[in-house]
Amino acid sequence: MLNIDLHCHSNVSDGVLSPADVVTRAAANGVDVLALTDHDDVSGLAAAQTAAAATDMTLIPGVEISVTWGGQTVHIVGLRIDPQHPDLVAGLHDIRLGRIERAHRMARDLAQHGIEGAYEGAYGYAANKEMVGRTHFARWLVARGHAPDMRSAFKRYLTQGNPGFVEHEWTSLENAIGWIRASGGMAVVAHPGRYALNARQLLLMLDAFRALGGEGIEVITGSHHPSEYGKFADLARAFSLKASRGADFHAPGEGVDIGRLPELPHYCKPVWQGWPELAPHFSLSTV
Repeated sequence: MLNIDLHCHSNVSDGVLSPADVVTRAAANGVDVLALTDHDDVSGLAAAQTAAAATDMTLIPGVEISVTWGGQTVHIVGLRIDPQHPDLVAGLHDIRLGRIERAHRMARDLAQHGIEGAYEGAYGYAANKEMVGRTHFARWLVARGHAPDMRSAFKRYLTQGNPGFVEHEWTSLENAIGWIRASGGMAVVAHPGRYALNARQLLLMLDAFRALGGEGIEVITGSHHPSEYGKFADLARAFSLKASRGADFHAPGEGVDIGRLPELPHYCKPVWQGWPELAPHFSLSTV
């Protein structure tokens, strides 16, 4: 079986490793096919592709787009995209402008709760200064002793009802799927178990996603507890969606490492089924 990981982040968004170092780590972990899916930015893909060319690994160009649906934030991964497509480039640029404005509002809210200097602190953790986000704030909060670790930082701050959380309107589900499809890509719901959606809302979101041309859902992901794998595999089948697998890797020691996930349930139809890029791997496996 190929080791396929279709969700990870570099320091172009909220990871800590450069795109090339992400590829190097994935190759060392035995990954055969990797998608780099930075949040709302594709500028790391060229360096990642250069690094992948020096390995036996296949790199899939990807992105993770921030969306507001039903008043909640959800993320849509685009796989096999054309990172230079003008609709995608323009849409992602607009989202990044909104990210900067949100970061300033988050810092102001933390200051009102007695935590000063958060924007400058988070800014220092962001290699890409257009992409200051919650993970950068969380790393700064841990470094300053406001929380013992990343999980606690998100539990105490930056989430709904806690200091540092601000409402923000991302792009629409229709826009995100439209940009991905226009660029030749496949739209996949990222880590559906993470969202603040009740059972009915989740079904409605998946129905809207499918109606707009969405094709996949992450079933095996570092953001899901193993007990949830079957639930999302069943939802994939119920909505005729293909199943994806991705660690959602951000940094060594934070969550699941690249390529360190179980296989998809046998009854799932993988998102990568029929991808011509994978043909050389299957040919090698039969030699």
